[in-house]
Amino acid sequence: MAGHPRTKAICARFPRASQVFCERYGEVFNPKAQDFRLQKQKPALILANKHDRRVLETPAGYGIGGERNYYFSHMLNCLYDCRYCFLQGMYRSAHYVLFVNYEDFYSEIDGILENANGEPCWFFSGYDCDSLALEPFTAFAEQFLPFFAPRPQARFELRTKSTQVRSLLSQEALPNAVVAFSFTPEEIHGTLEHKVPGIQRRIDSMLQLQHAGWSLGLRFDPLIYQPGYREHYRTLLTGIQPTGCHPAALCQPWHLSPSAQLFQEYPEAVPGRTAVCRIIRGERRHDLLPGGAGT
Repeated sequence: MAGHPRTKAICARFPRASQVFCERYGEVFNPKAQDFRLQKQKPALILANKHDRRVLETPAGYGIGGERNYYFSHMLNCLYDCRYCFLQGMYRSAHYVLFVNYEDFYSEIDGILENANGEPCWFFSGYDCDSLALEPFTAFAEQFLPFFAPRPQARFELRTKSTQVRSLLSQEALPNAVVAFSFTPEEIHGTLEHKVPGIQRRIDSMLQLQHAGWSLGLRFDPLIYQPGYREHYRTLLTGIQPTGCHPAALCQPWHLSPSAQLFQEYPEAVPGRTAVCRIIRGERRHDLLPGGAGT
């Protein structure tokens, strides 16, 4: 893996970074007693090879209407720090793991398509990471979109909160690709979505992509109950509608986040059992949200 061209290209971008070699990325990523919050302040980048289970069937309810739905993750963990995200309870480490063997993902996707008897298959990225947040050095979209281009049977969704869309704007829009942007109301975004670009900046990126011919998706993920939530989501929607984004490009079915289920499955891993983690786990609903009991 150390000699992989992608590894060399990424290391060349960070010539002053210290390099530590190991046999398996789990030696660094999986040990117990790691401090997730401390690592989140200055995460390391782990370059690794994904050996198996590269492309998986999605959990029940995850999809936008297709019968055959799969997800894959070129990375583990996210640049952003959304305090409701299941990643904060799923992994012991906050370090980033980037799987550089994209070609093995290609082969596994081709195997799924061959066994689908010509039926459309949806492939979702952005489950264990943000699809575009680290695009400048992962080149994930830049390299996966040309792979999907000659495979119309495959439908590809890039799910993101990022504004890193230059690699998409530099190539022709694909009819079998959707760039799906996740949004929450400003009251949640400003309180719980740390490091995430602002709502208007994401809308501006959507407009750029729409003008370039890309299909867009709008995701309200997760839906978080709070005092006045109906008005907050109404304000969010009415703020998007006048921007010029075509409604047909935005009216994708909603998807319910798996966050609550996963926080129930990994309660011991939730860092510090903070108030916001208790919101997701269903113990408290209003702490740290505007108008709630904790404000």
